Amino acid sequence: MGDVRAILARNIKSARKRLNISQEELASRTQIDRTYVSGIERQVRNPTIIVVAKFAEALNTTTADLLCNNGE
Repeated sequence: MGDVRAILARNIKSARKRLNISQEELASRTQIDRTYVSGIERQVRNPTIIVVAKFAEALNTTTADLLCNNGE
């Protein structure tokens, strides 16, 4: 299945880059501190499903897509 934190981190970063937005902009869109966004992308934070849903909305994707391992 893979490490969920790694999958989530990769998918958030990929979606953010695709939209050409910074961690700061993503933090602003989700009303989450930029250091927390960074921690999620570095796999040192464990966000709640509510936070994952906020990321999905801000990144114009779904919660399922952020948690899906497209590499398998």
